[in-house]
Amino acid sequence: MATCVMLRCLSSNFSCSLSLLSRSAQIPPTRLVPRAYLLQTLSTTTRLSSALKFTDKHEWIRVEGNVGTVGISKFAQEALGDVVYCGLPEVGLQLEQADEFGALESVKAASELYSPLTGEVIEVNQLLADNPGLVNKSCYEDGWLMKMTVAKPEELDALMDEKAYERYIRSMED
Repeated sequence: MATCVMLRCLSSNFSCSLSLLSRSAQIPPTRLVPRAYLLQTLSTTTRLSSALKFTDKHEWIRVEGNVGTVGISKFAQEALGDVVYCGLPEVGLQLEQADEFGALESVKAASELYSPLTGEVIEVNQLLADNPGLVNKSCYEDGWLMKMTVAKPEELDALMDEKAYERYIRSMED
């Protein structure tokens, strides 16, 4: 509505629009955005920050739409040590939940990777071929392993959220 008023003023009288512009600059940004939109944005942001789901084998998945991005947790990469090789699946591979899809090798050990969900591999992180250490440097961002379709969204319910995963790790340390 303020935009309509401003456009009318612009077309009829430039000085009127100038005073509207100077007044709107004094209004805090939160007053320019409807309150309902702010609340929706805040809840969406909270939901996205907790979007990571974890397996008991220390893989994580972040689902956006029908695509899940898969990686290993900070706990897993720290336990492995410096990753020197990533054996990743071929695009097109069909996986069932808990199927082995690859392996990571480090200076200390090797570890198999297991699919958190049922689906098809649609992309692998090509950067890891030349720089497997990205798994250590940025396990939740640049060090992701693969992207897959989500064939059975209900399987997400059986995975742990971040807080449950932290409790799981603490229980392993006891």
